[in-house]
Amino acid sequence: MPLLDATARGVHVIAVTPFTPEGAIDWDSLDRVTDFYLAAGADGLTILGMMGEAPKLTHAESRAVAQRVVARAQGRPVTVGVSAPGLAAIGELTRAVMDLGAAGVMVAPPMTLRSDDQIVTYYAQVAEATGPGVPLVVQDYPLATTVQIAPAVLGRIVACVPQVVMLKHEDWPGLAKISAIRAAEAAGQRRLSILCGNGGLFLPEEMARGADGAMTGFGFPEMMVGVVAAAAAGDMDRAQDLFDAYLPLVRYEQQPGVGLAVRKHVLWRRGAIAHPAQRRPGAALDSAAVAEVERLMARQAARLAALG
Repeated sequence: MPLLDATARGVHVIAVTPFTPEGAIDWDSLDRVTDFYLAAGADGLTILGMMGEAPKLTHAESRAVAQRVVARAQGRPVTVGVSAPGLAAIGELTRAVMDLGAAGVMVAPPMTLRSDDQIVTYYAQVAEATGPGVPLVVQDYPLATTVQIAPAVLGRIVACVPQVVMLKHEDWPGLAKISAIRAAEAAGQRRLSILCGNGGLFLPEEMARGADGAMTGFGFPEMMVGVVAAAAAGDMDRAQDLFDAYLPLVRYEQQPGVGLAVRKHVLWRRGAIAHPAQRRPGAALDSAAVAEVERLMARQAARLAALG
């Protein structure tokens, strides 16, 4: 399987981890949802991210999930989230998944980082812990981590940590950050692949600013594939029209606390997973929310038919 590098583009879907109602990993659904993402046109997969419920898995489960998905991914790159409170755990899981054929690993900064120097030092230490030659993805999600990585700080990381090849951009508001990074690269800074998160909520604008694609999840991953492809071809009107057809459901899924429940409900309704269950602790949709999601899905189908 190819390793990640700074040329990575397209849609690398953040995959859900399917569970049974009793909380066990649903291995058949893991195969099914992997196939679903690939059939939707995903260029790669990212597993064990925040929306993959990674903190709820044991080390052995994380390794087993990685082994299953890598074997199922038809040669497309699989990035594995290995974020953990300690560097020893990050290094151990990284070695395990890279031996299984992962394309690289994604690491979010811990909440304890408070200064720019601490952020830069942390990623240098991550590179040491994961070992030489392992491609690293910096997960920049300050809404969850509380760690603010300014473009200049990212530039310092790029300069001193060659293993960092990709930014998972989830700052919000963050469009100006994409422009600043690309401007720095035009002035000589080493290039990074920029794949964006936040459920695709700003995907057309992010692509217009110079992003290379998306690394996020959504119940209809084909939307992200279509938007990224249209934007890459220079057809921003088509990209925007396609995005707009899905916007009500994209917006609804962005609700803090229940977003994953919405996504899993949609994937369940589409037959990609057998159950919409999350492993505890996890939110569930009440009957009113289920009705709202169903209504949005029905209206979306009508909008897509009109779009053609």
